[in-house]
Amino acid sequence: MSQVHALSDDQVGQELRKMTAFIKQEALEKAREIEIKANEEFSIEKSKLVRQDTDAIDAAHAKKLKQAAMSQQITRSTVANKTRLKVLAARQQLLDDIYDAASGRLADGAKDAARYRDTLKNLLLEGLYALAEPDIQVRAREADYDVVKDAIKDAEGEYKSKIGKETKVTIDEEDPLPEGSSGGLAIVGGNGKIEINNTFDERLLLLQSSSLPAVRKALFGANPNRKFYD
Repeated sequence: MSQVHALSDDQVGQELRKMTAFIKQEALEKAREIEIKANEEFSIEKSKLVRQDTDAIDAAHAKKLKQAAMSQQITRSTVANKTRLKVLAARQQLLDDIYDAASGRLADGAKDAARYRDTLKNLLLEGLYALAEPDIQVRAREADYDVVKDAIKDAEGEYKSKIGKETKVTIDEEDPLPEGSSGGLAIVGGNGKIEINNTFDERLLLLQSSSLPAVRKALFGANPNRKFYD
């Protein structure tokens, strides 16, 4: 049998020191590994947080830029619309002034008796041709009755020569045109059911409606946005 020799105190102390040094070295290496891993995880988390904050800042900046661009576009559109409305209002005011001026000069058409008589005759003939009835009434201003009677004679004669039929025209003195009217006639037929308004005021309204596109083009040029034409 082999004999087991007991270790001396010095040998036990050396072994303890070796074990202590080994354990200490293992602990230092483990601590180093933990520190390195912690630093790596810290760097990863730090990069992640920085990236998230950067993305958030970029997103906020992009949102502000988009809002600023939209606000600028809205402002530009608002200013453009206000400018366009001002231009349209100025154009409309000019057109209104033109027709107001024309309306103010309508009464001048009755100052020349001979010319006014011929005008009334033509207005009356227009109604006679349209109605083609044997009995017609006309409405006129009381101040125009004398010249209207002469115009009636002229119109009756021309109507007979052109159509070959006679028509009798009388003045409806019970329902005259208002004295504020600019002149002209209203021709009544169909037993009072049909009235052709050939007064100067009504003809100006018709002219205003029919000539408005041409007047606009003459004053302001062709509309580049217009796609359809009559």
